[in-house]
Amino acid sequence: MTITTCIFDAYGTLFDVAAAAREVADEPGREEFAQHWPKVAEHWRLKQLQYTWLRAVTGAHADFWDVTQDGLDWALEAVGLSNNAELRERLLQLYWELSAFPEVPKMLHDLKQMGMNTAILSNGSLGMLSGAVDSAGVGDVLDDVLSVESVGIFKPASVVYDLVGQRFGCANDEVLFVSSNGWDAAAASGYGFTTAWVNRAGDPMDRLPWKPRHVLSDLTTIPDLAAR
Repeated sequence: MTITTCIFDAYGTLFDVAAAAREVADEPGREEFAQHWPKVAEHWRLKQLQYTWLRAVTGAHADFWDVTQDGLDWALEAVGLSNNAELRERLLQLYWELSAFPEVPKMLHDLKQMGMNTAILSNGSLGMLSGAVDSAGVGDVLDDVLSVESVGIFKPASVVYDLVGQRFGCANDEVLFVSSNGWDAAAASGYGFTTAWVNRAGDPMDRLPWKPRHVLSDLTTIPDLAAR
């Protein structure tokens, strides 16, 4: 089946989740945080993901913004900076203004020029996603932003992937689903999407029942994959 619809995870895929910590580390007077920012960024993202999984399996859904704050609190405590309320607020502020990876605007523009449907499918809340889309300036090359808010459970629950077909009226094999999370790309493969894992860090493949069809180092070749 021909690909008609390209769906992207947001955080870590289109938007650089380390950008907030990196930008704060570069600000004047942040010397102490600058020593810890890579570890904070790593812990923050890991705990954010772990908390979505735990909430999904226990039925304790929460807004992604709450999960994001919980993950940051854990990360700051882990490096001994949990008593700095101003630092916490600054990091959270910048999370609403995450930068897109450099290749993202052109890649999305090329897909739209090809006549593809394009959308985000994310664990993020609509408010957070709107902030990131506006900050990155890519709203004009996205047809929609789909959030788990409408189903009340985080990925990789299959009802989240159902949102794509409900929105675009497409068959599963018409969808190219792209994520920087190996588990997300794998689960979407099991769901029936054609998948691409954007493995920027060169991580090992997750040991799961399914595997992404394509493994990429960035998003540059997505239009080529969609055209195949």
